[in-house]
Amino acid sequence: MAVYLDVIWLLNFCFDYMLLALTGILLKKQVKKRRLATGALIASCYVLFLFVPALTFMVNPFMKLLYSLLIVVVTFGFTRFRSFFQCWLLFYFVTFMIGGGMMGAHYFFQKDMTVFNGAVATQSTGFGDPVSWLFVLVGFPIVWFFSKRRVDHLETTRIHFDQLAEVSIRIDDVTISAKALVDSGNQLQDPLSGSPVMILDMTVHEANFPPSFIQKAKNITEFQEEGEEDRWEHRLRIVPFRAVGQDHQFLCAVKPDEVLISMEGRSLTVKKVLVGLSFHTISGEKDYTCILHPKMLTGHKATAS
Repeated sequence: MAVYLDVIWLLNFCFDYMLLALTGILLKKQVKKRRLATGALIASCYVLFLFVPALTFMVNPFMKLLYSLLIVVVTFGFTRFRSFFQCWLLFYFVTFMIGGGMMGAHYFFQKDMTVFNGAVATQSTGFGDPVSWLFVLVGFPIVWFFSKRRVDHLETTRIHFDQLAEVSIRIDDVTISAKALVDSGNQLQDPLSGSPVMILDMTVHEANFPPSFIQKAKNITEFQEEGEEDRWEHRLRIVPFRAVGQDHQFLCAVKPDEVLISMEGRSLTVKKVLVGLSFHTISGEKDYTCILHPKMLTGHKATAS
């Protein structure tokens, strides 16, 4: 069997470059391309050691450990031991994640069992089923991009959940509990009272409001018309706002008695606030059903929850 060492080395160089690049992306580090290339060059040279009898000691786990430290130092540098150690562990995590994904995808498409003359037969070799180079060339970039997207999604989700709070809105004898997102981009305020306006997803919480109240809230023009009176009608407010590409929009809001916010082990009670009623879903995945105004978290006395 002919072994093309230059092809094997080139493939390993490309794969090592992508592994180091993904590690740098997850570390949020701006790593220069020449440092990535140098690190990938050192990492890919390990393949050459396997074909040199005098360098067989490099297959020792301890030597592999030292070699990986060299790769990380050359690529990402050394400033502090803690940051270097985290970088080194993340490099191993990325390698095992991509490698595990490749092997998992390989065995997912394999058929190791056949039925022959009514008998079940399995096939296996002592060293496992070899992975074809074509599968590696196609599968590695796919697993790389998939892993990067999943990690980015998990990071975004973590950021969102770090900004979530538990909210209780009290209106007379009705208490509405919701999970809220603290949105720094929400700067909506009532122009008359200056009260901040939070947004409530009515597609989820509409059942907490009287039907007559909902009807008036959906039809702004009926505010001044005579008809069935509602006990919360005096709490209705109309708040003008401006959206991207839309001017002179109006939002129906309700004046609550108070809003209790529980976040990061503390509780805030806000009384000067309006609750804007959105009859459109504000979170497709229902991670939160309310959007808080950032002003609601400042200037209020907090208590330990």
